[in-house]
Amino acid sequence: MKRGKKSNKAFSIGKKAMRPKNKNRKHESAVSVRKKEIINDISKYFSEYQGDPVSYKDVAATLGYSGMTARQQIIDVLQEFAATGYLIESPVGKYRLNPRMGSIVGVITAKRGGGAILVPEDGGDEIIISDRNLNKAAVGDTVKVRLFARRQGKEQEGEVMEVLKRERDTFVGKLNVKENYAFLLVDNRILGNDIFVPIDKLNGAKDGDKAIVKIIDWAEKGRNPVGEVTVVLGSSGDNNAEMHAILVEFGLPYSYPAEVEAYADTIPDEISSEEIAKRLDCRDIPTFTIDPRDAKDFDDALSIRKLDNGNWEVGVHIADVTHYVHLDDCIEQEAVSRATSVYLVDRTIPMLPERLCNKVCSLRPDEEKLCYSVMFEMDDNAKVIKYQIVHTVIKSDRRFTYEDAQSVIETKEGDMKDEILTLDRLAKKLREDRFKNGAIAFERTEVRFEIDETGKPIDVYFKESKDANKLIEEFMLLANRTVAEHIGGQKNPKTFVYRVHDNPDPDKLNNLSQFISRFGYKLNTTGKNKEVSTSINNLLDKVQGTREQNLIETITIRSMAKAIYSTDNVGHYGLSFDYYTHFTSPIRRYPDMMVHRLLDRYARGEKSADKLLFDDLCDHSSKMEQLAANAERASIKYKQVEYMKERLGQIYDGVISGVTEWGIYVELAQNKCEGMIPIRELDDDYYVFDEKNYCITGRRKGKKFQLGDEVVVKIARADLDKKQLDFALVEKK
Repeated sequence: MKRGKKSNKAFSIGKKAMRPKNKNRKHESAVSVRKKEIINDISKYFSEYQGDPVSYKDVAATLGYSGMTARQQIIDVLQEFAATGYLIESPVGKYRLNPRMGSIVGVITAKRGGGAILVPEDGGDEIIISDRNLNKAAVGDTVKVRLFARRQGKEQEGEVMEVLKRERDTFVGKLNVKENYAFLLVDNRILGNDIFVPIDKLNGAKDGDKAIVKIIDWAEKGRNPVGEVTVVLGSSGDNNAEMHAILVEFGLPYSYPAEVEAYADTIPDEISSEEIAKRLDCRDIPTFTIDPRDAKDFDDALSIRKLDNGNWEVGVHIADVTHYVHLDDCIEQEAVSRATSVYLVDRTIPMLPERLCNKVCSLRPDEEKLCYSVMFEMDDNAKVIKYQIVHTVIKSDRRFTYEDAQSVIETKEGDMKDEILTLDRLAKKLREDRFKNGAIAFERTEVRFEIDETGKPIDVYFKESKDANKLIEEFMLLANRTVAEHIGGQKNPKTFVYRVHDNPDPDKLNNLSQFISRFGYKLNTTGKNKEVSTSINNLLDKVQGTREQNLIETITIRSMAKAIYSTDNVGHYGLSFDYYTHFTSPIRRYPDMMVHRLLDRYARGEKSADKLLFDDLCDHSSKMEQLAANAERASIKYKQVEYMKERLGQIYDGVISGVTEWGIYVELAQNKCEGMIPIRELDDDYYVFDEKNYCITGRRKGKKFQLGDEVVVKIARADLDKKQLDFALVEKK
């Protein structure tokens, strides 16, 4: 019988399968053939077979199956695999593995609730990797994965075959020290195995300490890696130790190198008369900053004055960081590595040394400062008549908090009221025009904490975006857009750094449309971008003040593409801008420093910069931005659990924010804290997870829990080590 060309590996499978004990095991006269067993055997066979297309007879003979029942089941499985794309049937009756289904390379990321996801390098669909199939891979590792045959209606799954590149060899966790050995208990979303630490490798660490451990060995057949303690962060539960542990968990620094700080101390903050002479002097123009009340790094200021022709001159002034930070110094190297400042609940981990970000470059009131500015001439309807991008020297007259500026807007009284009220009026016109052009109004509720001197959360409140916030936002958007158009809008644009936001995936939009329909909402998912974005805005308007508001806003944001940095401009869908960049925050974002330098380069008439170099810097900056966002969310989650730990047994109203096979996630209405009702705690029935309809349903009684349902829960457990809240169901409303 012709069976095609087999690799040695594939042939060995066949030989094993035809040994008498296997043949007898699978012969239908000896044992009833189970379809699941056939599925696994065929999946493994095709994952290693590299020959010509084969028939069901070839497969049956090679695997050692015989009898009509077994052969019919093989035909069924082959046809199912072809229908799901795992196999290709060509010619009719002959099958081969879909090339993409053999193995695939990608990066491991954590999956909510356990297990992991492979993000393929080729940009294809994500692959589910269960804990048992990680095979020593950790989050962030680049791995090669063998894909399993995909069952109809199920997500694609796979198994790690090989770790190609380790993202890290150090991990953070809590030490469990015994008499003769110790283990570092690692978050199982990061590494599936705890790390064994010999007693002589503890380096002074004690039981219960938060510590950083470096893996020094992992035997091929060893279940647990072996490591040594490199840093003791402090006692578990100590605020500093826990915040530092979160940073280490995401591979972010928690301190600043002393040598870089020392170098920064040598930078003078005096401005020479020669430097002032090179710049546009804006010191006499009314200028101010508006920032959060706890801010120390003021990297943007606004100025405004009326021109003789009746128009307004509005200046967006940005700290001129690259005047002080040069390509060949150690501050630059540190800034490249960090790429962004990181904002946790109780602290900022700056991209630049404190002397620069809080003093030399910070646009503090009554101090002369060097800026890179966009000067706009605008009419009374906020239409830009002309602009110039220019180096300036400014002197801020007043530092406002957002609350200060909001008070001026609301009462029409206070310092610099004419300037603030005029800018507020112009900003509202800019905002109105932006939404008319198709911008999407994403305004999520942000959770904030009041904390005491030890870092303990004592209250929860929500950050609200008011007119003062929107005033600053609109002029920063205008400056960023103008700078991007200035370079990208040229006939032969040179290499530049853009902030891009691609169009949403049509499938995700369709899923969103189906999801919101259960709440009675509709969404237009086809047509021009402006038509779709208008429909999204209408949806976001309609859900304001409803119980499902936060849920639908979250799902809507998840259906959008992620904004990233790139030298390839595809526009910004969410803002509805053809050109957009980041120019306005060089104290806290490295891409803004890149933009400042490229503007200078092209103003000098130099040739286009190296695209490949800036591609790499953009990719790195996007990655670090995501890590910083993950760390911020983890710190918020930790503080939420810490806050609720003091409220065990209390009753709260909530809304179901997620449904999984292992439990129901509930967001509390009062403080937006999220926890889970484990499915094992729902003991009144056997509940089945319906992934397509975002719900679980009881088999006997038909009771259903789905996204958006209102429930009453009791705080049952608060696990700080896992940053996890468990709720007990009181009632479903």
